Amino acid sequence: MLFRASAKTVAVMALDGSLFLHLTDQFIHMHGYRPGASEARSWERSIPVLAAALNDAGLGDVEVMLEYALPLNSKRADAVLAGLHPVTGEPSYVVVELKQWSQAVPHEDDPTLCHVDAYAHPVLNPIEQVRRYCEYLVNFNGAVAEHGERIQGVAFLHNAAEFGVAGLREIERDRRGLLFTEERRGAFLDHLRSKLSDKHSGARAADELLAGATVPSKQLMSVAAQEVRERQQFVLLDEQQVAYRMVLNAVERAKRADHKEVVIVTGGPGTGKSVIALQLLGELYRRGVAAVHATGSQSFTKTMRKVAGSRKREVQDLFKYFNSFMTAEKNSLGAVICDEAHRIRETSANRYTRAALRTGRAQIDELIDVAHVPVFFLDEHQVVRPGEMGTADEIREAAGRRGIDCHVVPLDSQFRCGGSDAFVRWVVRLLGLEPGGPVVWEPDDRMQLLVADSPEELEAFLDARRVEKYGARMSAGYCWRWSPEPKPGDPLPPDVVIGSWARPWNLRGDRSVSGAPPSALWATDPAGFGQIGCVYTAQGFEYDWSGVIIGPDLVWRGDRWITDRTASKDPVFKKSTSDTDVDRLIRNTYKVLLTRGMVGTIVYSTDPETREKLRELVSGRPEPRPAATEEPLLRR
Repeated sequence: MLFRASAKTVAVMALDGSLFLHLTDQFIHMHGYRPGASEARSWERSIPVLAAALNDAGLGDVEVMLEYALPLNSKRADAVLAGLHPVTGEPSYVVVELKQWSQAVPHEDDPTLCHVDAYAHPVLNPIEQVRRYCEYLVNFNGAVAEHGERIQGVAFLHNAAEFGVAGLREIERDRRGLLFTEERRGAFLDHLRSKLSDKHSGARAADELLAGATVPSKQLMSVAAQEVRERQQFVLLDEQQVAYRMVLNAVERAKRADHKEVVIVTGGPGTGKSVIALQLLGELYRRGVAAVHATGSQSFTKTMRKVAGSRKREVQDLFKYFNSFMTAEKNSLGAVICDEAHRIRETSANRYTRAALRTGRAQIDELIDVAHVPVFFLDEHQVVRPGEMGTADEIREAAGRRGIDCHVVPLDSQFRCGGSDAFVRWVVRLLGLEPGGPVVWEPDDRMQLLVADSPEELEAFLDARRVEKYGARMSAGYCWRWSPEPKPGDPLPPDVVIGSWARPWNLRGDRSVSGAPPSALWATDPAGFGQIGCVYTAQGFEYDWSGVIIGPDLVWRGDRWITDRTASKDPVFKKSTSDTDVDRLIRNTYKVLLTRGMVGTIVYSTDPETREKLRELVSGRPEPRPAATEEPLLRR
């Protein structure tokens, strides 16, 4: 939240200009960069209109929370109004989405989307947008989790006349999604008076909402079975819902017109790509559309099969690998949902492929050919192996060669790392994956970042978090040799050795050994804590606390990072892998490892100079603390 005050105070500060200076300063402090011109313009033009409406309605004592951050993701509601209900006297909240649009028309195929002249692509209907914000708050804020009736939602298009946006109301169905225009300002004021008392301050209700415990996040793995078989378990917001609807619409068009379309959904870690992929699979499955989920990750696919298909074999069969379609008939599927498509390889053939199938055909071509609507979810910064080539440009080119329409939907909002887009941006700057160089971490209220002085300190801190019922994992760069799998009953070889501290890598095989889970379940089985994970078992997963060991393959010298390929024991790096590619892949590896945590991350480097640099950038270090007395943020 950027600012909170009574409607009277907001109106006064908007009038003298101090409100916008305060919002800008707070934004810079929280996010590390200045707000964009369009965002600042919306503050200057929309907030005074809302404040005036509240005061004209006699609701000057209602509490106004501007740029209210939704829990565990980086989305912000324009405003949340807090007060008491005029009839019941209970806390009452109105989520407000403010739009400067003068005109908008519903999408021709889907009224939950709309067209606005200022945007090249369809956007979410603001009624649907604010309805989903309300649902998300009920799902994730303990103050209203059992009192859903306390949350209302309105979209206020204060520059629009009725004729310009009337078509949007086709989806206006409940109290969480109502639309008002300047022309219906009187009705808007009446609605606010019906939900918020003009006789009481809203400060205590605002306190209650802000103090509401975060309801445990619905972790992707633990709900996959219900997600696929029965109903949607996640509320998709804004561009997530746009991506979801665009894919469903493409499938419907392809069925009607018997033609193909390609959809690419791009986004960084934690933007919800896998959540959307699972929702799509579940919805298409329920609609009777022949669809499968495919990935290049053995861990992810096996976990999906185990969790989502625990009772139905046909559900297990929905989860495939990218190289599963070498002999598949063209257009035999309605849709193929390619999760983690950045792991697409040049061809599907490997050393076990029989000679008859070694045609040299591109894996991208196989995936495009197999379905009427191939969907690719990807993050180009997560390419960690030589030969991985799933990029938006490659897919667009492959579609273009066939004359197939290709749509790209970018995802920007951050759901991993506690919803801290500032943390993800800090990691990207730290590793030099974006220009500007490393910056000092400024703690926010979403993600904790600590530096350990030893692996013992790192492990002890994480073990203490596990006592508090948080999930935790340790992972490391691939800088230690990996012994052969032990025999059942034998101890795991302690390959990761740092001084007197030694721990085993996660298992490589498909079976449990000596209490350790198989490779594919390291990230999701609580017994995985005793082993050190690598990028190949961590990628695609998340856990509450992440401990990351930066090995000697990435060290800070002077004013820059140096990658040492000789320190890497990763067998995928061959002599033919260029130094440039090795450098990029090692940095991407640590980006993946550093962005697995949902609550916090603790980092240790084996190199003293690198530890000193991390200490300069991060002030936090682990300290003993009592066990949690409240429900933890993410309870397993």
